[in-house]
Amino acid sequence: MKDLGATKKILGMEITRDRSIGKFFLSQQAYVKKLLKRFNMNNAKLVTILFATHFKLSTHMSPKTNEEMEHMSNVPYSSVVGSIIYAMICTRPDILHTVSVMSKCMVCPRKEHWQAAKWILRGLRQKEIFDKLFVYSL
Repeated sequence: MKDLGATKKILGMEITRDRSIGKFFLSQQAYVKKLLKRFNMNNAKLVTILFATHFKLSTHMSPKTNEEMEHMSNVPYSSVVGSIIYAMICTRPDILHTVSVMSKCMVCPRKEHWQAAKWILRGLRQKEIFDKLFVYSL
């Protein structure tokens, strides 16, 4: 067995420890940057609130026209939701409700669902820029 010192990164989460105040911080900054780049959202406008109340999503919503169905078949909605779920599980339980609503609509999403997914990505970008995500007391 070999002692490699304090853990700095595990499963894509950066770990920072501040012994003077007895806390450690978890961040997925690199994962979120990679996620934003993958879905061309790395230069998107920042949002101040993570999920706006003007999004009214439900499972009863489905594409109404053939054009909308064709457009949504080219949108990587399920891939975005799956990527957001990984971020939620690791360091972002604050988006649990929103992601659960979005994941219920993965079979037949509408443009509103895609707009909501992009809003969440913009919110993740905002959070990663301005603060560490979780603080744990030791």
